[in-house]
Amino acid sequence: MARGVSGARSREQRRDEEFTDYLHARQPALMRTAYLLTGDLHTAEDVLQTALAKLYLAWDKVHDRGATDAYVRRIMVNEHNSLWRRGWKKRERATETLPDAASPHRHDDGTGDALWQLVRSLPPKARAVVVLRYYEQLTEAETADVLGISTGTVKSQCSRALATLRDRAPADLDPRTPEADR
Repeated sequence: MARGVSGARSREQRRDEEFTDYLHARQPALMRTAYLLTGDLHTAEDVLQTALAKLYLAWDKVHDRGATDAYVRRIMVNEHNSLWRRGWKKRERATETLPDAASPHRHDDGTGDALWQLVRSLPPKARAVVVLRYYEQLTEAETADVLGISTGTVKSQCSRALATLRDRAPADLDPRTPEADR
């Protein structure tokens, strides 16, 4: 009987070690994705923590370790969708002090705050499509799979989102505008 208990502990230890190795290797990239989906550092941390907790519970069921990132992204998108659907998220929150000005987030990834502000102005589903397609560089099929929508919906959402971004973008962000006109 002692061997059975010892074997179970060994499996659990191996499982925990595999998960910990995955976590150390992928957490920064997953945090970036969560931030890009939510547009808020604190919400991104919550979404990622929930996604990783759900991943840990299902770790033994993830047989294709190469698809683990896709699985986690799907959990994050679903969790983010659940958050913005909740009515309490739309309420104002009181704070003790008001910030003087918005400060840039450290997860900006060098893309510029002005562009990111435009992306954040998109509706949540359109923002998710843009983030997965252009920030995460997923294919249309991969994006559709993560979001649980058709490839055609990804194409149309992406097209509309890019048109909206072009319309809202100031001239200094438009690469087609000559330097002299900026």
